[in-house]
Amino acid sequence: MQSFRLLGIGLACAVLAACEKKAEVAPPPQQVRAVSAAEAQYQPGAEITGEVKARVQTELSFRVSGRVLERTVDVGSHVHAGDVLARLNDTEQQADVSVARAALESAQAVLAQKTLAFNRATSLLQSQAVPRAIFDDAEKELLSAQASLETAEAALATARDALSYTELRATADGIITARSIEAGQVVSAAQSAFTLAHDGPRDAVFDVFEAFFLAGRPLNDVVVAPVSDPTRNVHADIREVSPVIDAKAGTIRIKVGLQESTSWPLGTPVVGKLRAAPRDGIVLPYTAIASADGEPAVWLVNTQNRSVSLRKISVGRYRQSDFIVTSGVVPQDLVVTEGGKFLKEGQAVAWEGK
Repeated sequence: MQSFRLLGIGLACAVLAACEKKAEVAPPPQQVRAVSAAEAQYQPGAEITGEVKARVQTELSFRVSGRVLERTVDVGSHVHAGDVLARLNDTEQQADVSVARAALESAQAVLAQKTLAFNRATSLLQSQAVPRAIFDDAEKELLSAQASLETAEAALATARDALSYTELRATADGIITARSIEAGQVVSAAQSAFTLAHDGPRDAVFDVFEAFFLAGRPLNDVVVAPVSDPTRNVHADIREVSPVIDAKAGTIRIKVGLQESTSWPLGTPVVGKLRAAPRDGIVLPYTAIASADGEPAVWLVNTQNRSVSLRKISVGRYRQSDFIVTSGVVPQDLVVTEGGKFLKEGQAVAWEGK
């Protein structure tokens, strides 16, 4: 009986010893692929769609109010400087011209009469047939008649100008790109009637999101190409950058001056490739990115104890197949690029790669 009891105790001790040895056996290291972080230069860029517009564009409007009698052009019409684009009913202006002309003829008749009276007074004064006061009155009336004539001439010129304002003429050679009036419509002075795109230089106009300007103005050289044929690209310089942000769209307008040899029609959809100044950063593949409390991070390998740790990073830019790290990783850090989905803090790893 004593021997069986000793045998049981021995077996129990053997089982406990085996369990302790089994607990001391560490799990095998996690296999991962890693790369050594290296500093590289990258150049942020963006492809923005825009359209071709005339460099000079004018809003044309009547200078007087009235009812539109006739419209002679439509959108797309090519016009020359001085061409009549539309006419207003000019009955009132014609009447004003007639009244001003009659007033001028009256003033001319009065002036002729006062001139004769002044000449007669001059002769009589020389022969001492009349006193000096009569001559002075004749001179005064002559000067008043001359002033009235000048006023009548100015009134006639003003009436004729008002009559000419009933015709809306093109201010330059170009193409009508917009129209906002129709025959029979009553328009007010300065109300936009047509938009005229002047012949001559063309611009490619782009509305760029303000985030692209956070690091400064883009490089002056822009590659522009029609959307329908990207192979017909040209290099052009930025001519103008709007100093204000569009409050509704949050964009900044950029105008790129196209070469005179670029024969793209107005309104052609184009794509512009904008580039910022080159910058320094660490380029990593998308497979390296992880998350730490909802923020971007990467797994770093400690080569001394062969374990990993999670490091938060700042991403400067996400690209098509990689991303740019601006802080959190330094050159020569060993970054896990594959096998990081199931890693834990401090876990032992075995890695492949550079």
